[in-house]
Amino acid sequence: MLEACDLSFRYKAKAPWIFRNLSLSIDPGEIIGLSGPSGRGKSTLARVLCGYLPSSTGHIHVDGKEPGPGYHPVQLLYQHPELAVNPRFTALQIMEEAWKPDPALLDALCIRPQWLQRYPHELSGGELQRICVARALDPRTRYLVADEMTSMLDAITQAQIWKVVTDQARTRGLGVYVISHNTSLLNRLCSRQDDFFTALA
Repeated sequence: MLEACDLSFRYKAKAPWIFRNLSLSIDPGEIIGLSGPSGRGKSTLARVLCGYLPSSTGHIHVDGKEPGPGYHPVQLLYQHPELAVNPRFTALQIMEEAWKPDPALLDALCIRPQWLQRYPHELSGGELQRICVARALDPRTRYLVADEMTSMLDAITQAQIWKVVTDQARTRGLGVYVISHNTSLLNRLCSRQDDFFTALA
C-alpha cells in the first residue's frame, strides 16, 4: 500500500504549519477521496506524497519502502496541466519523458494522432491534460494523486479521463487519491473519503 504516517509540513523552521500529524493509506486498486476548504494544504500534501516537497516530520512508504532516486511510483496530476510540462516539448516528447504509451491507451483517452506533434500552447486544456494522464500512467506508476485534475474541463472530457483512470485502478491495481471540491465526483468515484482538512477548518 501507499502509507503516510504522521506527516507534517512547513516551509521553514518556525513558519506556520501547513498541516500536522496526518496519516493515510491507500491500497492497490483503491480510489480514495480528499476534500476540504481551499488554502488548508491539500495541494501541499499532494506534492509531499509525490516527492516534490520533503515532509517536515513523518514518513511515506510505497509497498513497504521509502521511494528512492529515479522514477517516483506516486505520480501527480495538476489542475493546470501547463504547469507540469516543458513548453518546448511536443506532446509526443512530453509523454516519452516517461514512456512510450500503448496506442490502446491513447485511443482510450481520445488522443488524436495530429496532437502528438503539437506544442502545449497549441493544445486546449483538455487535450493537454489527456497527454499528461497518458504520461502519468507509466507501468512503473503504482499510485496516482489527482489534484483537481478535471475541475477545469468540460463534462465529456472529465468523463472520458475518469473512465480511463478507474479502468486502470481495476485492471492493474492502480491506487488513486482524488483531491476535489466536487463532492458528487468524490461520491461517485471513491470507496471512502478522508476529511482531516475539513476537521482542521
